[in-house]
Amino acid sequence: MGHLRQEVEPESVGLDAEALDRLDRHFARLVDDGRLPGYLVAVARHGQVAHLTTYGRRDRAAGLPVESDTLWRIYSMTKPVTSVAALMLLEEGRLGLDDRVADFLPAFAEPRVYVGGTGPGTRTRPAEQPLLMRHLLTHTAGLTFGFYHAHPVDELYRDAGLESSVAPGADLAETCEVYARLPLQFEPGTRWNYSVATNVLGRVIEVVSGQDLDAFLHQRVLGPLGMTDAGFQVTDEQAGRLAELYGEDGDGELTPIAGLPLRGRPRFLSGSGGMVATAHDYHRFMEMLRRRGELDGTRLLRPGTVDLMASNHLPGGADRRSFGSPVHQEPGNAGLGFGLGVSVVVDASLTRAPSSEGAFGWSGVATTTFWVDPRRDLTVQFLSQLRPTASHSVFPELKRLVHEAVRA
Repeated sequence: MGHLRQEVEPESVGLDAEALDRLDRHFARLVDDGRLPGYLVAVARHGQVAHLTTYGRRDRAAGLPVESDTLWRIYSMTKPVTSVAALMLLEEGRLGLDDRVADFLPAFAEPRVYVGGTGPGTRTRPAEQPLLMRHLLTHTAGLTFGFYHAHPVDELYRDAGLESSVAPGADLAETCEVYARLPLQFEPGTRWNYSVATNVLGRVIEVVSGQDLDAFLHQRVLGPLGMTDAGFQVTDEQAGRLAELYGEDGDGELTPIAGLPLRGRPRFLSGSGGMVATAHDYHRFMEMLRRRGELDGTRLLRPGTVDLMASNHLPGGADRRSFGSPVHQEPGNAGLGFGLGVSVVVDASLTRAPSSEGAFGWSGVATTTFWVDPRRDLTVQFLSQLRPTASHSVFPELKRLVHEAVRA
């Protein structure tokens, strides 16, 4: 078990302590007003943690506070971990960006694209091009989520039992078979839609490596980085540190809700959103990215691969929100990077840079968010447990308040 600790005073790394105090007061008000159960925020500069605050409760009924070693469901912040693992296989020559997904998962060999209609009357046509690995990594494969309720294909996902992205009782391999039987929303590579793509990516990792996804991640990513609490299940020893998951009832009050099954190894290993981790764990992961693939003498990726991840890969450098009509919107996101899926949203505004070579990060569904700002040598993470996501309101203020704290 690792503990995240403040290592230096903010001023010693060019951060304004008073601005960071304003950040704390802002989010403390959200807890005091009943809009968040509790939170942890950490700001590191030049690889050193200069600000670490915990506030509120990880379990309100039990009166248990958020602590530095609290274990969080990180949901979509799982995607960067899965995608780093895939890019490690890419560097080893075991898969390629332009490899067909069907080369690893034959069920995707003959994809069909939605044309019109709904339900049993849905009309489709054969796809003009195959699904490629790069489409999975950038959410441009034509896949979707059943919970969107925004497109007839979303309805087909629900009809197939995929409201929560997993077929009832199925494992990752079986669930990907169900995905493959459903039509794509659009021709691969022509639009963007946040989707189950990273689950499919996780299954490709299993096929290529010959290991279950959890085993591969522990052996190749989590273990080498010292992410000692991170994984897909919670042990008896860890259980007391796990933050309760909350949602809002009809009156807007916070109430506990069911999360992913974590006690015992889950049958479905979601590379898209199945992991738990502590702030220490994710700090280690962010530091590896900030240092362009290496941490404490352990190198996972070459610098050029990390640079590739933090570049905009939409056609012509398009803005993500202008490329197609995505249902899923996050504030402050610009071009879409490669390798972390949607999580590597290249956001020049985080560095006030005139190009797409800015910071990158992602917000998860349970009010978890991180970003890495290479130009300012800055990493930030905010962890809470409120679902559906409160990131739309949290992320802009977090970003603004951290900006105010950067002085040099």
